[in-house]
Amino acid sequence: MTYRVNGRSFDEEPDPGQCLRTFLRSLGHYGVKKGCDAGDCGACTVWLDGSPVHSCITPAFRADGREVTTIEGLGSPGNLHPMQRQFRDAPGFQCGFCTAGMIMTSATFTAAQKKDLPRALKGNLCRCTGYRGIEDAVKGVTGVEPAAPGKAVGTSVGAPAANDVVTGRAEFTMDTRIEGMLHLKVVHSPHAHARIVSIDKTAALAVPGVRRVYTWEDVPRRRFTTAIHTDHLVDPDDTFILDDTVRFVGQRVAAVLADTVGAAEEGCRRLAVEYEVMPAVFDPEEAMAEGAPQIHGSHDPFVRDPVRNILIEIHARIGDVDAGFAEADVVHEGTYFSPRVQHAHLETHGSIAWMENGRLNVRTSSQSPSIAKVKLSYLFALRPDQLRVFCARVGGGFGGKQEVISEDLVALATLDTGRPVCFEYTREEEFTTASPRHPMALTVKLGAKADGTLTALQVRNVSNTGAYGNHGGETLYAGGAAVMIYRCPNKRYDGYSVYTNTVPSGALRGYGMTQPAFAVESAMDELARAVHIDPLELRRRNIVRPGDPLVAMEEGPDDVMFTEPGLARCIDLVEGAMAGTPGEPSPGPGWLVGTGFASSLHETAPPTEHLSEAWVTLGDDLVYEVAVGTAEFGEGTSTAHVQIAANQLGTTPSRIRLVQSDTDRTGFDTGAFASAGLFVAGNAVLRAANAVRDRILEFAAAHTGVHLVMCSLDDEGVVCGDQRVSLAELVALARARGIRFTAARKAYGSPRSVTFNTHGFRVAVHPVTGEIRVLYSVHATDAGVIVNPAQVRGQVEGGVAQGLGFALTENYQVDADGAMVNPNLRNYRIPTCADVPRTDVLAVDSADSYGPLRSKGMAECCINPVAPALANALHDATGVRYRALPLTPERIYRRLTERQSAARR
Repeated sequence: MTYRVNGRSFDEEPDPGQCLRTFLRSLGHYGVKKGCDAGDCGACTVWLDGSPVHSCITPAFRADGREVTTIEGLGSPGNLHPMQRQFRDAPGFQCGFCTAGMIMTSATFTAAQKKDLPRALKGNLCRCTGYRGIEDAVKGVTGVEPAAPGKAVGTSVGAPAANDVVTGRAEFTMDTRIEGMLHLKVVHSPHAHARIVSIDKTAALAVPGVRRVYTWEDVPRRRFTTAIHTDHLVDPDDTFILDDTVRFVGQRVAAVLADTVGAAEEGCRRLAVEYEVMPAVFDPEEAMAEGAPQIHGSHDPFVRDPVRNILIEIHARIGDVDAGFAEADVVHEGTYFSPRVQHAHLETHGSIAWMENGRLNVRTSSQSPSIAKVKLSYLFALRPDQLRVFCARVGGGFGGKQEVISEDLVALATLDTGRPVCFEYTREEEFTTASPRHPMALTVKLGAKADGTLTALQVRNVSNTGAYGNHGGETLYAGGAAVMIYRCPNKRYDGYSVYTNTVPSGALRGYGMTQPAFAVESAMDELARAVHIDPLELRRRNIVRPGDPLVAMEEGPDDVMFTEPGLARCIDLVEGAMAGTPGEPSPGPGWLVGTGFASSLHETAPPTEHLSEAWVTLGDDLVYEVAVGTAEFGEGTSTAHVQIAANQLGTTPSRIRLVQSDTDRTGFDTGAFASAGLFVAGNAVLRAANAVRDRILEFAAAHTGVHLVMCSLDDEGVVCGDQRVSLAELVALARARGIRFTAARKAYGSPRSVTFNTHGFRVAVHPVTGEIRVLYSVHATDAGVIVNPAQVRGQVEGGVAQGLGFALTENYQVDADGAMVNPNLRNYRIPTCADVPRTDVLAVDSADSYGPLRSKGMAECCINPVAPALANALHDATGVRYRALPLTPERIYRRLTERQSAARR
């Protein structure tokens, strides 16, 4: 056979049955990504004789005698293909994991295909961008702009890694090959609740190439939590690396280590496990009932009420809600349900470990390498200097990688064998074993006077934390934002985080606030109709104002500060846009049209301790190196950090070199989650850059004898009065005296401020098919001073797209035995290009009191008001209230036909 890839012939031949994607990656073409194994996502797209194919479902032998082109062969950083240049300049990416496949598909489009992108891009998925950036890229719309020295903030500069991303040269976690690397695969439980009676390794170890089989008897017996927070005490230590009891379908039972993935998988199939099946419970209300199966033992100290399977319960109040309801003219009560939602980041979880100079190195797909290091040090009794944890570029996270769920097994195997070890999740494992959004059932009761003034607000939140409590308590606390957003003298919030025999729930964009936002904003809409007041006007009358108390979760003082009236401005912007923009016309006669709105409040850092340290150094090459521990996975913090540093140092982004997410090369960083990548790490970068600037100015002032106030730093050097001293001269003088222009600074997530969002939809609903079409979508965000306008727009668009998936299409289906029945992208249905409308993104004129350069993080909060705004628009169109997500055509059709049947009766 003859194989030609990017114009070069190869002697290597594929293994029998090998797909083209795996073959190309074995040859070092890592721009060909692994996202699904089923031809669903398009991340692996390459050309065969100039035509795009999904290489994961193309047998490698079919490339015999044909020309294969990968993203690396399309263009290079110094000689970009026009489509690569357009994706760089739009920008048409965020995390960048799907970008190579998007470019390979888009570069073949005809003019007609470019006019019908929803159809043309049906084989390529993006979880980050919301597709508008991709559409702009394909059509040649430029959004990136250069920044003048010292003027980077407020400019849509491009991402530092843009050229590498669009040419496939940006390294993601698995884009490497280490000599002698072993592969690890996991045996998963088929039962929702069982005790492991015995495990016979004999047949598994007999498979050629299998090196080890690890069971619960072979690992450190140390309790820990997979959740990532600086303060690990906020999450329960209810987990073992491997356990002798399984509590959900898919839980890890054993790990097989082998020379190849195939051998490891065969070893898993041959492992003989005997189980004693125990009773299981899947519904949290049933789990709290008397006589329910007990999921964790009564001896476990982390469980609030083991008999009722309650991990934690919260009871917070202001005033007297009973009195508030007694004085109300109108009382509304309803229960609203939000289901599981999977992150579906296109790069699955995975880690690689190896030993180097007696130290354990772990390369992982994580939102927090610093905390991952802390956990691994604890689990394996390692000193901090014996361990390095770092990230390459991370292919999406959205909170899903705020866990340690792959690092522990590779560390175990490498420490045992001394060999490099790789563990990469399949897409099915991502769905069935990684931590989705918490399902929540929220009962909301509202009381109001006839003029709409709230007299009482009560929320009961029952959260299904699954088999383990990672993030169970913190997401429940976060749900208190639902009672913070409106002024009311009488508030009550009762929350229960409940263990069930289902996949453990975890962190997902919005973090415990998305589900309560759906409930409270839907209830407010229903209340507005009950008191005959416009829904937006009802919100205006009751929204919190600066100076109002926000937090009702604790009796003690809080560090949340609210100084800007951003919510009122968001509402005004959305109302004006909805009134002044017709959007798409109704599809035709028979369609029902309605509008809906919703708002949300989000804190700009988590309530748990959040710390970031940044180092800034002026190098001999006159480039400023900024080292910060925050990982980049598409949220744009890398670009923002570069802009902040360039702004303060009077230079351009091209003079900033970023080092990040490596515990050997950066300071401690709690992690990139809860908007802290900008709010906390951005403040650390700001302070370190200011410190270096001041040191340079002080040195120049002393050298020239000019008073410090007469000195200013610019892109080339320091102006001292009527003298100019170049940076090169200052660096040389400093080195001669043993001085370096470097500084480290820390920032903490306190005090915290708040950000607001409001979303508006105009939709058309077909009463027969149940189809919803979005005619107009508008989102207003209170992001403080905008660091990068193009990035802010892109983050909001991506959040809206995810919110639409949460509201309409994503359906995590579980059977009667607790097993997920649709663990693939094709049947789970994240939004495609055809599903996501263009959203007008409006930023209010605001400035934060505590964020870096008065900015706020907003990549996370924008998802929160999307689902309730859509549900409110659906009710406005149909007159039927839907209180459970997702709003599928089947569900809409059923309710509408039930109403019609009732009317006929």
